[in-house]
Amino acid sequence: MSTTAIARRTAHPNSTGTRTSRIVRFVALGAWLIFTLFPLYWIAVTAFKPRSDIYKFPLEYWPSTFSIENFVGLFEKANFGVYLVNSIVVATVAAILVTLISLLSGYIIARFEFRGKGAIIMAFLVTQMIPAFIALGPLYQLMVDLGLVNQRTGLVIVYIAMCIPFSTIMLRGFFENVPDALEEAAMIDGCSRLTALFRVLVPVMAPGIIAAFIFNFVSCWNELFLSVTLMTSDANKTVPTALNGFITSYNIDWGSMSAAAVLTVLPTMVLFAFASKYIVQGLTSGAVKG
Repeated sequence: MSTTAIARRTAHPNSTGTRTSRIVRFVALGAWLIFTLFPLYWIAVTAFKPRSDIYKFPLEYWPSTFSIENFVGLFEKANFGVYLVNSIVVATVAAILVTLISLLSGYIIARFEFRGKGAIIMAFLVTQMIPAFIALGPLYQLMVDLGLVNQRTGLVIVYIAMCIPFSTIMLRGFFENVPDALEEAAMIDGCSRLTALFRVLVPVMAPGIIAAFIFNFVSCWNELFLSVTLMTSDANKTVPTALNGFITSYNIDWGSMSAAAVLTVLPTMVLFAFASKYIVQGLTSGAVKG
């Protein structure tokens, strides 16, 4: 054995073991990735299969014939366009209002000391542990008394109340990472506290605010339980309620459900694709208190 080979082996005595462990990790991660992505792949494949091929045996893991009849049927028979519009309107309006309200409440909790502050924070955290169905009866009765059942306005109000606690805690963490000196300098220059908040702190916190908005939007977009309970007419149903409607006591319309699932996932995928940079910046800036 040459001197160079001996020196290389001496410098890296565990190179073989390191390479083996790396290969094992890559194989394990690859298997987990396939296991995770296969359901999404199968939904997409089923959406583009003709209805006659969906139940064909043996199963086709790649369609021999591609068809868009499942997508056409959604808009011709199921009024899926109405459901999409309802979901977009409800989720967007609720996410904007929640983010704005939580911006103010998170600022107050982060910057001021007052009696009951700890109890409020604890209440916000505890509400995240309570299943929504526990409060469904009183909530439904309240919506009936207010005349907001089967109204998009009522669903927006419910979503706002549902998302505010988590969003407030999230934005509070971002505020605590912004130095007090920034707004103090702005107030010395003549800004009011509210003006300093929106003209100085909000631009600095843009990644965190965008991250909070996206989480609020996705939570409202995917919510099923309250939507099924409060929305009864086809004109006001949202996408998750429509997806649930493809399951009946005697049949499951796999073609329509798969096509609807593809269209449902697309908006969130596009949103995350365009805002992924801000999400990462927002989460990392709010994760560690400086």
